Amino acid sequence: MGAVAALALSAGLALAGPGEAGHSHRSFAAGEPGDPKKPVARTIEVSMLETEDAKMLFEPNKVEIKRGEQVKFVLKNTGKVDHEFMLDSVQNNAKHKVAMEQNPDMEHDDPNGKRLAPSAFNEIVWRFTKAGTFEFACLIPGHYESGMKGTVVVK
Repeated sequence: MGAVAALALSAGLALAGPGEAGHSHRSFAAGEPGDPKKPVARTIEVSMLETEDAKMLFEPNKVEIKRGEQVKFVLKNTGKVDHEFMLDSVQNNAKHKVAMEQNPDMEHDDPNGKRLAPSAFNEIVWRFTKAGTFEFACLIPGHYESGMKGTVVVK
């Protein structure tokens, strides 16, 4: 195993290297996958889009959650290009962003993230077990730098 892969695995995160089909997370900073059979406290609709002045963004870009709350994110790509929603710590998203720069067509199989084509929608059910400030971001190269990130504050 290479040094980069060993470092990624030791951090509790498996990242795909060049040539690998994808990756999956082993642990999550922002809580845990929710149970779709249990009720959600609320549904949060999140749109992914581009603006005429070349910004990319999420609407809303900030949400507040109560610790222990299970929510359903309804993700809608209303833009003209692919976008993704990755929910994690700022630090883990930064590591994932580097991996995406090396492998921009990386396939995802993550309960805390989805990639959406234009006009597509998907859902993530998530239970926030930890208090703190977390991030959702589009880590497709160039999108984060264009403003495509948001904050989840768990109290």
